Amino acid sequence: MTVGLSIVILFLLFIMANSLRVLREYERGVIFRLGRLIGEKGPGLIFLIPIVDRMVKVSLRVVAMDVPPQDVITHDNISIKVNAVLYFRVMDSRKAVVNVEDYHYATSQMAQTTLRSVLGEHDLDDLLAQREKINQLLQKIIDERTDPWGVKVSAVEVKDVDLPQEMKRAIAKQAEAERERRAKVIHADGEFQAATKLKEAASVMAQEPVTVQLRYLQTLAEIAVEKNSTIIFPVPIDIFNTFTKWLEKKSQ
Repeated sequence: MTVGLSIVILFLLFIMANSLRVLREYERGVIFRLGRLIGEKGPGLIFLIPIVDRMVKVSLRVVAMDVPPQDVITHDNISIKVNAVLYFRVMDSRKAVVNVEDYHYATSQMAQTTLRSVLGEHDLDDLLAQREKINQLLQKIIDERTDPWGVKVSAVEVKDVDLPQEMKRAIAKQAEAERERRAKVIHADGEFQAATKLKEAASVMAQEPVTVQLRYLQTLAEIAVEKNSTIIFPVPIDIFNTFTKWLEKKSQ
């Protein structure tokens, strides 16, 4: 009698232990009673009817999912490999359990197919220059398609764009040519500004010939500062004008 009573007590304790569940703050339990959905419970201590109730636990935390590298052919027919990262969370645990078999797998597949289709509609230059705009477009499309599953996609980020080697070389050549073009434009602009200033200076000197002599003296002072063994003095032609005029008068 004592052995039988002990067995009954142990069985009841076992049933009670399997009937109690503790859910954390970020967890919810979707309860099925004889196969019928009766609702969502949690967090905290919940009680299940033995044998009758079955619980499916769902996490409500944000999940960061890596989207594997995808082979994409862009709109301008360039083959690239692109991977991304997807941030999502479950907003309705009942939909996540009832409307889809495995919401993690389904969301991953949806992200992969959407990544290929959206990037295939853009040129390579747009993909490299307008990444933020493409990220927002991906997030909007994936979020709309996963909404019936109770899944909210908060962000999609394109991580790496793997280009073919010949395309990398072409882009490098293009960047080098662009740098050379900018250098030539800057050099030409500098020459133009210098010529403009020289023209203005020549106009001033033409009005006041004495400025030429002052500039000449200043040049001599600058040459004298340097430790030169030989100094060449440039003599302006204007100095000889007086002698030339005197010689002309004498010859007449």
